[in-house]
Order: sequence, then structure tokens, then C-alpha cells
Amino acid sequence: MRRPLALAATALLAALPAAPASASPEDPGASSGGVDYPRGGEGPEGSEVAFEFQDARISESSGIAPSALHEDVWWTHNDSGEHPSEVYAVDGEGQTLATLSLGLERRDWEAVAVAEGPDGEPAVFVADIGDNFGGSWAEYRVYRFPEPAVLADGAVEPVTLTFTYADGGRDAESMMIDPRDGRVYVVSKEFSGGLYAAPEVLDPEGANVLERIDSAPLFATDAAFGPDGTRYVIRTYWGATVYDSTDGVPGRPIGSFDLPESDQGESVAFTPDGTALMAGTEGLHAPVWRIPLEDRYLTDEPVEVEAEDAPPGEEDGGTPAEDGGGGGSALPFILGGAGVAAVLIAGIVLLARRG
Repeated sequence: MRRPLALAATALLAALPAAPASASPEDPGASSGGVDYPRGGEGPEGSEVAFEFQDARISESSGIAPSALHEDVWWTHNDSGEHPSEVYAVDGEGQTLATLSLGLERRDWEAVAVAEGPDGEPAVFVADIGDNFGGSWAEYRVYRFPEPAVLADGAVEPVTLTFTYADGGRDAESMMIDPRDGRVYVVSKEFSGGLYAAPEVLDPEGANVLERIDSAPLFATDAAFGPDGTRYVIRTYWGATVYDSTDGVPGRPIGSFDLPESDQGESVAFTPDGTALMAGTEGLHAPVWRIPLEDRYLTDEPVEVEAEDAPPGEEDGGTPAEDGGGGGSALPFILGGAGVAAVLIAGIVLLARRG
């Protein structure tokens, strides 16, 4: 997303009144603050800059994924703009080890993932799924090529996978691939964002239809599965939500938290051991943060569902809400937020069209 639109989105989130946690059915728990709660900050305890991109060509890093063949190597690429169609392999110090040219038209590259290809070998998937005009493209593309066993500059000829949405075009910046079955998922970047599933088996010749299967956090900018598929994360400009997908996708949100504040945070990935997240941002020599995960987010830890607090009753001296549903207290927040949103949405749409 272009910077004016990102700033307008940030202004909208900051201007909206904070509704009580009970107003959102997707709130994963009071301790986590809710699916859309994070608004940026210092990040969880122990967060630190893992590296900074050293290559001046990488000025709009919009996706990041760990290599499946090379230890401590990360794949990244630029966003839209005046950039060549290249994918970069960088090491743990941020130095570029290899530059691969795809030699094809690019519109708005927004995500990258490494997953098993049809031949059973690791492949790099680059998602050309961004749409600054809010769903104006008829089709979207993902490019797939084998991950090279030797890191060296060169050209690759990717397979082009074509996608359409069952409910009309969408702007999206997030793609993730389940390591258990290779299924591709896309998260749209909207006020009412959605999680979309591709067909179980992709057709390299025809259009693959993305079906909406769940809602998603406001303004998702990237998503990724953990190494065994039992966890996935969706990030926004301000924070991240982790989901338990042990029983499949869509998963159940188990917590949200702030990510370290950045200029335009647009990438996220699990570390290969699944114990931390890597979160990046656009910009020249931009930092990539390592965010350690709490025990409850780790794949070998049981996930307990916290019981909701019962509404106050006569036995504990509380007074039931006048409308009997407990929702009256949230109404002023909702109405106030709707008024602010109506004005700012119009401005954001205008900025997007101009962009």
C-alpha cells in the first residue's frame, strides 16, 4: 500500500473510539486485547532487530520467508513501484547472497512463501496480489519456481498460477501456504478483511477460485504458517494475531500483541524452529525484527480456552443492563466510531484511487 493510504488508515484506527471487549465476538481473550487491538509499540519483551537489509535495491521489502534449503537465509522482494522483477536471498546479517530475475510483468508483489512444490521439492512462491484500486483486477497471480540448491545470481522461469475471487476482486498483501497439504491461503486487506482458501489442488492452466472461509483482522499486511502448520499468524501495520490451526483452517485466535513500531510494517514469518516471528518493514536499509513467542503460541504447548466472565447478577450485587443484553454500554462507542469511519473511509478511498 502506498504511504498516503497507510497514514490515512493509521489515522482512522487512532480516531476510532475503543469499544468494550465484549462488543467483538472474535476477541480471543481480555489478556490478548482482541483481534484488532494491537496498534504498534515496542513489541513483546525480548524483541530485537535481527538484521537490516544492506542492499540498496531492497527499498520496499514487502514479504519475507525462510529458506527450506539454506540455514539462516531469507527470501524477500520489493513492493510495487520502479523495481525490477527480482527476488533476493539474504543472510542473517542482511547481506544479499543471490538475486533471481523472473523476467516477467509485475504489478504489485506483496508476499513470498517457501513450500513444497508439485515434485516434492522446496519451491518459492511470489504473490502478485496487491491491488491499490481496491479490486479492479480481474485476475491475480502467484509465481512459483524451484528453490535453488546453490545461491547465485541468475534468471528463473516461474510457473504462473492464476487466481480469482468468488466474491469479486480484492486488494491483498498476505499469502500463506499450509506445510501439511500445500494449500494456498490469501488474506484480503480491507476494513472487513477475509481469509480465502484456494482449491486443494491448483490448476496451472486455468483460474483457481479463492473462496472466503473466515474473517480477518483489519488491514492485514502479511501472514504465515508455522513450520508444522499448527499455528499461523496474520499481521497488520500495528500488531499480530496468532491462530491455532491444529484442527485445520480457519483456526482459532489464541492471542494478539503489538509489533515493534515501524514506518510501514508489511512482512512476517515464523522462524524455522517456530519459536519466534520475523517482522519487517519497507524502507531503505529497513530492519527485520525477531519477536520471541510466549509459550502459549508454541506448537508443543496445549491451548486452553479461557472461560468468559459471567455478567453481574443479583447474587453478587450487580445490576443487569436495562436492555437485558448487556450491549447498551457499547452503543455510544459504536455510533461514534461509525461517524468518524464514514468520513475517513471516503478520504482513504480517494487516496487509493489517486494512488
